[in-house]
Parts: sequence; structure tokens; C-alpha cells
Amino acid sequence: MGSMNSILFEQIRRLILRWYDQNKRALPWRKTRDPYAIWISETMLQQTQVQTVIPYYRRFLKSFPTLRALDRAPADRVMALWSGLGYYRRAENIKRAARLMMTKHKGAMPREFGALRALPGLGDYTAGAVASIAFNQAVPALDGNARRVLQRVFVARNRRSLNALASDLISLSRPGDFNQALMDLGSAVCTPRDPACGACPCRPLCRARRSGRYETEKPRPQRSAAITWPLGVIAHQRNVLLRRRAQHGLLAGLWEVPGGKQESDETARQTLARQFASSRALAARMKLVGEARHSITRYKIRAPIFFTSAASRIVPGAGEWRWVPLSSVAKYPLSSLSIKALRFVASRLRVPGAKR
Repeated sequence: MGSMNSILFEQIRRLILRWYDQNKRALPWRKTRDPYAIWISETMLQQTQVQTVIPYYRRFLKSFPTLRALDRAPADRVMALWSGLGYYRRAENIKRAARLMMTKHKGAMPREFGALRALPGLGDYTAGAVASIAFNQAVPALDGNARRVLQRVFVARNRRSLNALASDLISLSRPGDFNQALMDLGSAVCTPRDPACGACPCRPLCRARRSGRYETEKPRPQRSAAITWPLGVIAHQRNVLLRRRAQHGLLAGLWEVPGGKQESDETARQTLARQFASSRALAARMKLVGEARHSITRYKIRAPIFFTSAASRIVPGAGEWRWVPLSSVAKYPLSSLSIKALRFVASRLRVPGAKR
């Protein structure tokens, strides 16, 4: 790296860190240096917005305050606290990673990027974030916001050049703060559309601003598939019937309000009749009470919600079913769509005890 680049990089580091000291977001995981807590926050933040993560982060650490507590916790309890946050493979990975750290790393998080990167669920970004924030290791952590800032300041066109820039630019004295500063800058100022250049500390040095071209590397658009997924809420006194999903495939092992994908040649009630194989009469007497909307990976789901009361605790089909007291629903790892359905039924039909 030439002397001119060294001077430029030092200017940019100084400007960005000064801006961060004055404008950084007050987030709960920034009040700790505990590597475990930082790892949990960074895992939750994968593909999930900050404001959504905050209450989950607080509840999770209250229940599992240490790596040992997480390792000893039943998997269902971990998944229950993750319910509604989505991307459930993350919860599975933190359980697997906790076991590895207890057995292979003497019950502590490894400090080096390579060892962190080898753990389940830790990609380049998460390993870099934990290494830099928790252990002051001078490694970059590029999320989408940080990547956009560097793309614009340096007009970098591809991932390889961005990664090289990030490695050269990282602050040796404050790597964690610098990585978080880039994230905050991209989130608050260097936004995808209409960036607030007047508030940006890098504006005197930003090549995109000088050229007037703010294009960034664009991810390939994914087509969303529309799915109709009828749900059947069955109540008996103060209990609701739940079904456990298979231990493989989408949302593996989660509990759910029974339902399924509606095929093109069937009605919603016919879909529900398939779900209640040995009690098809249930579907016939169910009343349509509302509809939920949900998105998961590349699917946009429309879920008509049906409701009925059962005279007894029937079990309407093969697989694992359970009658759950409505007051205990929160203890189960439920799919987000099921949570929405139960909340809707509870609020509209005044079913007691179904709040989460």
C-alpha cells in the first residue's frame, strides 16, 4: 500500500471514528464486552432488523446468561425463545456451537477469526464482528450497510476489491468500533436511496459523491413465490391443539397450528381436511375468522385462519400432536405464522390465555 493510500486511509479512519463517537446508536449489546453476549446479538442480527432483535436479545440472555447455560438448556426451550424471530437454523447452530465451545474450547469462545469462523453458523461477517468487537482483533466485518459505504467512498466494483479495502482500512486500535461505525453510517446516512451526503463524515473524500454516481453492487433479485396456507385453530376449553413438524426440511421440529399448502385444485377446507386425516368433519365445521400474511425466505404466504371448538381432546391424524394449555403456549417453539394465528383468534374471539 502506497504512502498516498496510507494517508487517505488514516483520514477516513479518523473521520469515521469521530462521527461514530458522536452518533453511535445506543444498543444493548454495545454495553457489554462479553464475547458470548456479542455473539448472540450478531447471530440474531443476521437478516433481521435491529428493533426486532432487541426484545429477543434481552429475553434470551435473561434465560441463558452464559455459554454454559445455553449448552445445558433443552433445545426446545432455546427454540421457544427464538420463536417469531425467524431463520430458525440460527438457533440450531448456536446450540451446536455452544456444545463445541464447551468440549473443544474449554468452555469459552475462541479469540481468533479462523477458530470462530469454523463454528456452526459463523460466516465471515459474524466471525469478524465477534473477533473485532469482543476481542479487539483487527479483522473486517462487512454487512450490507458497511459494504455500501466502502463501495461508494472508493467506487469499488466487486467483492474481492471490497474485502481487500476493508482489510487495509480496518483500525488497528479500535477495530470493533470501526466496524460498527461503518454499519451505523450505512444504516443512518449512506442509505441505499437518497443518501444524506451532507451529514456524512466521508463526503470530502467520497469518489461516488464527486462523480454523482451512487450505484452499488446489487444482489440478484429473487422472485417471490405466492403460497396459500390455510390454518386450523382447534380449541378445547382452555387448550389448543398443536402439531410438531418433521425433524427435517423447512421449520424442522417447530410446533405449529395445523395447516398446509393449498394445492391449485383444492379449496382451503379441502387442504385442512388433508391435515386432519382421521377427523375430516373438523374441517367441514370450521369457521373462517380471518387471515394472516407472512414472508419466509422467498415465499409470500397468505394464511386463511379457520377456528372451531372441539368437544373432546381428539388427535386428528398421524404424527406428533399435543393439546397445550393456552397459558403455556409461549413455552413451545412455534412458527411465526402460528403465533400470528393464535394472536388473531385470541384477540377477535376472546380466547383466554393465548397471548405471547
